[in-house]
Formats: sequence, C-alpha cells, structure tokens
Amino acid sequence: MVASCIANLPSLSSSELPTSHRSAHEYHNFARPIVELPYTDWQFAAPDNSDLTDRLERGQVLCFPQLAFTLSEQEQALLGPELVGPKRKNISFNIDRDRINGVADPTNEAAVRALLKRYYQHTRNLVETLLPENRGKLLEPVNSLRVHEISQWQGKSSWRKDDIRLHVDAFPSRPIHGQRIIRVFHNINPHGTLRVWRVGEPFERLAERLLPRIKPYSSLSSSLQAALKITKSKRSHYDHLILGLHDAMKADTDYQANGQQWQLDFHPGTTWMAFSDQTPHAAMSGQYMLEQTFLLDVASQKNSELSPLRVLERLTGRALL
Repeated sequence: MVASCIANLPSLSSSELPTSHRSAHEYHNFARPIVELPYTDWQFAAPDNSDLTDRLERGQVLCFPQLAFTLSEQEQALLGPELVGPKRKNISFNIDRDRINGVADPTNEAAVRALLKRYYQHTRNLVETLLPENRGKLLEPVNSLRVHEISQWQGKSSWRKDDIRLHVDAFPSRPIHGQRIIRVFHNINPHGTLRVWRVGEPFERLAERLLPRIKPYSSLSSSLQAALKITKSKRSHYDHLILGLHDAMKADTDYQANGQQWQLDFHPGTTWMAFSDQTPHAAMSGQYMLEQTFLLDVASQKNSELSPLRVLERLTGRALL
C-alpha cells in the first residue's frame, strides 16, 4: 500500500463558503489543502501546463509520498539526539557561507555538512523544476537537521516558540521586508514514525480576523531595536504585522483548539513543501527531519497579489514597505 499524506480532510459545508470577494471555487480548494504528486525520483521533467505554482501560492501544501531522500549507512548511524549540541534544538547549515552550527562532536561535521549540502542540491532542483518561474531566484538558502522528538522541546521555551501551535512563519530578529519563505521538508525517521502536522485556514481569512489584535507599528521603536542589535535590521511595517499574526495565532487557545484545521500525516520517505509564511501549520509529533528554507522576492512570484505582503496591504489600505 502506497503511503499517503492525507489523514483527515473534511469537506466544507455551504455555510463555510466565503461571503466576501473570494470566490467559492477559490476557497473550495482548501477543502483539500494538500496536493499529492506521484514522483519517485528527484530527477524528472517539469510537468506541462502545471498549476502547481498557483496551488502553492494560494497556500496549499505540495506532498510527494514516494519521493525519498536516501541516507547512506554512515549517515543513518549518525542519527540520534546526541548528534546535536546539548543547548541546541537543531543543526543548521548556511549554504552560501558553508557554515554549520550545532554538531556536538566536531568529528561528525564533515559528514553532516555533506548530507545537508546534498539535501540542498536536491531540494533546489525540485523547486526549480516544479516551479520554473522561480529558477535562479531562490535566495539565502539555509537548511537544518532535526533529530529531537517534537515533544521534547514543548514547554522548554516560551509559547511563542512552541511549534505545536498553529502559526505562520516570521523571523523575530531577522526582518525580511516582504520576502516569501518557502520550505521543503523530508521525514527521514528510520523507525517508521510519522511526522504529524496540522494546517489551518486560508491566510487572508485568518488575517482579517486577527489584524485588529495587533498593536500599531512604531517606526521609532523598530529603529531602536535595530540600533540595539535586537534585530539584524529595521523591522518594516510588514515584518511587524506578520510577526504579530504569528504571535496572535499562538496566543489564541480557542483558535488552536477550535479553529478550522486539518491533520496531515507524513510517512518516512515523504517530501513536502509550502510557503510557510502563508500556510498556517503546526508540527504535532515526529522525530528526525530535514528542512530546507529559501527566500523569494514577492516580485518573482507568478501572482504576487496572493503573497502575505499584498494581502496585508490590501486589508490595511496602505503600503507596508
């Protein structure tokens, strides 16, 4: 039996269809917020007349249940919580700088670096093949190897860092000024353990409800935070709002329990990708995963009007950069 990414995907009732400018057809796509693709090899020809870019830019998750990233015996032997430094959550690798952080034993660094570099090459080819509009436009690649049980980190830090709560991704100390965050994940668990996610409602509907809760933007405060090195650069109005949405979602216990959401199960050997700044998501359980992050300028999108930046500008009635 071929593994599937789909766990429970309820259909929308007529009362749940949109009443604003969004069409019923557009919103109905979220009755199935995931698209399964049949590829079994990382080298394949781009599909003709594909609507995958449209689906991804509307917030759906692209899932490849049979696209396995194979680890060598040496790499599999490395897997274990002891691979990561005791004060680190994950191992991270900055590809452009060839800088790796978080490996507990320096003698393992070369093998981990080679693994993460290979994963980067595979995922970049995947994104640029499926989404040819983005070829040559993926920026600042950074990836990570996550070896801890998700539950191990729950409760060890603030609720803002609790990723079992539904959220959209935002970088508190690293303003990105409207750039998109696209991430490619892979479950490398050697013991058959699922990676279980929840995904939430469309971004615009979420933003409409939560924007009134976010405190006003202060250019002076943002400048001060940058001067004090609290942030790497000055937060734009957009960065303030997307971080505010991240926090408002995580702080809302009623939304976490009762908001519109679906469960997705990712078996070992499964690859999946999403715009994580747009698709509300939460990692509920699992251990051993690879993750690749790329940034993408809004202007490089096929339809930039679907980006969080343009959605928030439309809802607030003002430019945010």
